Amino acid sequence: MEKWLKRISGKELKLFSIFSMILLFGVAAFIGNFTRLAEGIWLIIVSRDALITDYFELAGYGAAFLNAALVMGISIFFIITEKIPFTGLTVAALFMNAGYGLWGKNPVNILPVILGTALYARLHKTKLNRYIYTALFGTCLAPLITELVFLFPFSRPVNLVLAAAIGIAIGFILPPLSIHTASMHMGYNLFNVGFSGGILAFIMVSLLRAFGMESDSVMIWKSGQSVKIGAGLFFYFFITVLLGFMMSGKKADSIGKIMKHSGRTVTDFVLMDGVGPTLMNMGLVGIFCEIYIILTGGDFSGPVVGAILAVFGFSAFGVHIKNYLPVLAGVYISTLFTIFSPDTPGIQLAAIFSAGLSPIAGQFGPLAGIVAGFLHAAVVMCTGQMYGGLNLYNNGFSAGWVAVIMVPITESFMKYLRGRKSEKEKEK
Repeated sequence: MEKWLKRISGKELKLFSIFSMILLFGVAAFIGNFTRLAEGIWLIIVSRDALITDYFELAGYGAAFLNAALVMGISIFFIITEKIPFTGLTVAALFMNAGYGLWGKNPVNILPVILGTALYARLHKTKLNRYIYTALFGTCLAPLITELVFLFPFSRPVNLVLAAAIGIAIGFILPPLSIHTASMHMGYNLFNVGFSGGILAFIMVSLLRAFGMESDSVMIWKSGQSVKIGAGLFFYFFITVLLGFMMSGKKADSIGKIMKHSGRTVTDFVLMDGVGPTLMNMGLVGIFCEIYIILTGGDFSGPVVGAILAVFGFSAFGVHIKNYLPVLAGVYISTLFTIFSPDTPGIQLAAIFSAGLSPIAGQFGPLAGIVAGFLHAAVVMCTGQMYGGLNLYNNGFSAGWVAVIMVPITESFMKYLRGRKSEKEKEK
């Protein structure tokens, strides 16, 4: 084992990502035959993708996993061709896309956004690798491109061309917009492109409505807790923990270094603490998310499984159990006082994706994290209506506003407490 680990040294995350993609392909091939998979992929491509469109329910498990593999494969292709090092942020981007390959993204609707970002880079006389993460995360607006094909009043070929052109424009606009939104929440929302994407989607949907083109939200959801899906996820996360343990020199306490970080952007666990502890953290967070869904009576739907995979990826870039638990608890506590229950589809997703606000708990403490989670649960149930469900990272948009409101207030309160403490010490 030690010889094998030395042989792959420096390539661990690249191989892990490729292995995960191949695993998705393998699961898809095991579940369905070629004809059913082809029909399912075609159905995914030609169907609306607005929130919430569960590919498990729409096209079946096999086609959904195949689509996730293809979306992840395209992402890996751009990472490798642009010669991007495999860091924590890379892992976050890849697994975010793999997760959303189960609901909302497909190999066709993500390409215009990436092309638009490439054109932005070319205009600024630089390479795509400078904006590759914005391009990959920016595919959160892929459903808007699909939706325009149905909304425009022209012939289908003309609609396709116009939708692709607008998708390219979206990819062109997102890089400068994302830089600005990051300064608004000061790195306390890990899903920053979801924030900028939500703002852009709101503007575009408002324009469409002004011209009489209304987009309605969708609700296609696979209910129930599939034992096979649950067992498969647990086994995958357990293997990840075990692999990380071996790469850490069989030292479980190495994950303690990760727990000391607040998680505020930029906190890349791979660069700061190494691949081994990062993989252990990823696996543990994945198991933690799965246990939460089981205990609260949630569903192993495409969106929930996709959300878990996305947060699994971000556990290499800011999320760990210590800073995640308070915000997750805040979401759950909110269900004790509001009209929502823990098994409401939107609340299930809010609970998992509340991980985006983990830096607030990491920086200001558990109580602040609980408040952030509570607010997030309330806000996220309303924001999707603003843009007809056409921003896949709705939780990122909600988390952005929660951070914008909470961070300056909390900092001011903490400053006041420090001042009071300082005055008391002087009196002594």
